[in-house]
Amino acid sequence: MKPKCWDIFCNVVDNYGDIGVCWRLARQLAGEDGIAVRLWVDDLHSFARLHPAADPQLDAQHCRGVEIRRWLSPFPVVESAAVVIEGFGCALPPTYLAAMSQRQPRPVWINLEYLSAEAWVGGCHGLPSPQPGLDMVRYFFFPGFASETGGLLRESGLLARRDALRADRSAQDGFWAALGMEAPHPEALKVSLFCYENNNIPSLLNGWAAGQRRIVCLVPEGRALPQVSAWLQEPATAGDIFRRGSLEVRVLPFVAQDRYDELLWLCDVNFVRGEDSLIRAGWAAKPMVWQIYPQDEMAHWLKLEAFLGLYSAGFEPADAEVLRLFWEAWNHGEGASEAWPDFAGAQDRLEKHADLWCRKLCDDAGGNMAANLVDFCGKIMKDAAP
Repeated sequence: MKPKCWDIFCNVVDNYGDIGVCWRLARQLAGEDGIAVRLWVDDLHSFARLHPAADPQLDAQHCRGVEIRRWLSPFPVVESAAVVIEGFGCALPPTYLAAMSQRQPRPVWINLEYLSAEAWVGGCHGLPSPQPGLDMVRYFFFPGFASETGGLLRESGLLARRDALRADRSAQDGFWAALGMEAPHPEALKVSLFCYENNNIPSLLNGWAAGQRRIVCLVPEGRALPQVSAWLQEPATAGDIFRRGSLEVRVLPFVAQDRYDELLWLCDVNFVRGEDSLIRAGWAAKPMVWQIYPQDEMAHWLKLEAFLGLYSAGFEPADAEVLRLFWEAWNHGEGASEAWPDFAGAQDRLEKHADLWCRKLCDDAGGNMAANLVDFCGKIMKDAAP
């Protein structure tokens, strides 16, 4: 049994992380499973950065097979879908909850949780949470890296498209031309820098500029750009290229999701942040550096260490230590420039490990999250049927 109509609710908290995951999920459900999806978003300007064809002024529109609706307050009276996805614990509107309680049979209500590599996640995935006042049950659905979780988002044919781009020099030139620039020098180390504010940025750029190896640092418009501009001592906007010693800094426009995937595929090292770009960097199978979303009292550190332990498993101990030291320095906000030489020196081994990590996710993780979610909801509906 496959439910045919879904509502996904997204409250944009972290600029692009929440909507990034919800948009990818909505596209995959609509495109690969033929599901009618409404995506309710409270910040359409953030959504339009990920999908530039969208009009943030419209309350309703269709984008790539998904109905995009503005999450208004007060919320309109609408019929509930058969499946309702509450993205990352956002509180559903009271009027919509009332519509859910009136639907027969009751909709499948999913709380889509944040990604974590912590051991407890597998034991909580799929657990029901009865809502007595509404005569409904909400289920916890955890993405994850292990077979007992809900898995990770991965579109059909994603890795084949990655490999095709890497094998096609003409297509690569077209990618760079679409960004308004020539392809980087073939001997340069290409580094994508997508991160939150980080005190390591000036010293790391200093080290790259003074180093022997040519480095092209690709900085998308976003939260790190003001720090990069301050280091350059001049304004930096999309399309600008700056050269300082061995370092070339290129400022990229904020690109749509598919194009960001391609950027990750074509870079040699990817600095990523949050949840969505971490997963996409894994599919890129290139060395990566993750900046986890910082929380008060270092509450995020357990999640970082849990993922580090999982990601570095099976790695040679010396190289695992190099990886750990650089990641921890990057997330602490100090020491990354001192740890960089060892990290860069392990480039070839880090790349082989990244490829193994990608293969492991394909073979040993929880599978395709969208497909797992469809199966999970279908089973609930089947079990509830008279």
